[in-house]
Amino acid sequence: MAPIPTPSAEPKDSPEGYVGLDAASAERLARERGWSSVRSLPPGAIITMEYRVGRLNFEVRDGRVARAWKG
Repeated sequence: MAPIPTPSAEPKDSPEGYVGLDAASAERLARERGWSSVRSLPPGAIITMEYRVGRLNFEVRDGRVARAWKG
């Protein structure tokens, strides 16, 4: 049986710091800070709720990040 891979550590970064930034700048900054996956979503989007280490989610309203969370 293959060993279970150990996920890489998440960046030491606070999602709240992205709120208010324009979506493109926020995504670029998140990738520079080490997030392996960045997901931009419209308000009220239906999404899966599985937690993925290294993913940062943005709710984007009018081109700006209104909410940000890990997973």
